[in-house]
Amino acid sequence: MTQGQSDTDQPLVDAVSDVLSVDAMGGDQGPATVVAGLSKFLGKAPSARAILHGPEAELKMLLAKHNLADRVTIRDAADVVKMTDKPSHVLRHGKKTSMWSAIEAVREGSAAVCISCGNTGGLMAMSMLRLRKAEGVNRPAIACLWPSRNPSGFNVMLDAGADIRADQDDLLTYALMGASYARNGLDITRPRVGLLNVGTEEHKGRAELKVAHELIGKAAEKGEFTYVGFIEGGDLPSDKIDVIVTDGFTGNVALKTGEGTASLISELLRAALMKTPLSMFAALLARGSLNRLRKRIDPRRVNGGVFLGLNQTVIKSHGSADATGVAAALHLAHRLAQSGFSDKLAARVASAASLAQDAGQENETNGLNTNTGE
Repeated sequence: MTQGQSDTDQPLVDAVSDVLSVDAMGGDQGPATVVAGLSKFLGKAPSARAILHGPEAELKMLLAKHNLADRVTIRDAADVVKMTDKPSHVLRHGKKTSMWSAIEAVREGSAAVCISCGNTGGLMAMSMLRLRKAEGVNRPAIACLWPSRNPSGFNVMLDAGADIRADQDDLLTYALMGASYARNGLDITRPRVGLLNVGTEEHKGRAELKVAHELIGKAAEKGEFTYVGFIEGGDLPSDKIDVIVTDGFTGNVALKTGEGTASLISELLRAALMKTPLSMFAALLARGSLNRLRKRIDPRRVNGGVFLGLNQTVIKSHGSADATGVAAALHLAHRLAQSGFSDKLAARVASAASLAQDAGQENETNGLNTNTGE
């Protein structure tokens, strides 16, 4: 089948929304795991197709093993972006890599979304160079899914580490992008947005957080989301919010802390259940409930950080992801592509600059009125 075509006579623009561009290289477990995950995904998405980037000879054998040759097109790319490569090195020497090739397929319109397990810094730098930032975006953000008590099972958090800095205008943009992601990725009609702070009181936090608090509140109606105000770290898994807004430094620390804590709890629970014959018997009786809990907190289900603020969609899968994790990232990518997420996000982001400008002018006017006694 020719790249970009589908089994129907739909226009090409519709067919492209079913095509994913997948970097087969860069993950810790190699291309065999990526192809295994691609096989899992395609087995549940009959309309989907993929363009796979990497060494052609090696990928041909892997696709044949999984009987995927009729649904996957290979683009030969001899080089690989290593996890140790600095972004500056990737930009100078990355044109022949599988990562560059995967991004180019989206840039030229052959595929809707790019997915890679590779170097995060290199992927972001290369994506910004080739896909460019959307109008009104100063700093792109990485959005991740955080397990929560909400009916969807998750909250959206951004930035998860794209940039350690964020001023008030960036945080406003993150709120708009996060709300759009929650609408399209989690089917939440009117997302609730919270701004992460050291307390919920309005007088707490850094100066830019206080300004962002005002800006996000004023943008809520036009942005079609509900702003709940400041939230604390304990609210991250709560059901009072759908979107968590923070800077990349704080978000990445929170994310890594959460992952480490979940891993520790899992290990302690396993050790406790295996400690005595009686506890082992109890674990056997509760096996069904424990399996449901294991699936509920399985980090592989939320694999896939979405780069928000670019002109097209890029998803970063964990470098250590297994086939199940890769398949989860691909399912997320396909869902966003089918929803027309890139165009919807661009429309939301385009209004961010004007919202910030309007709010800034209003603040200046209020300040003038106060100073003059009007």
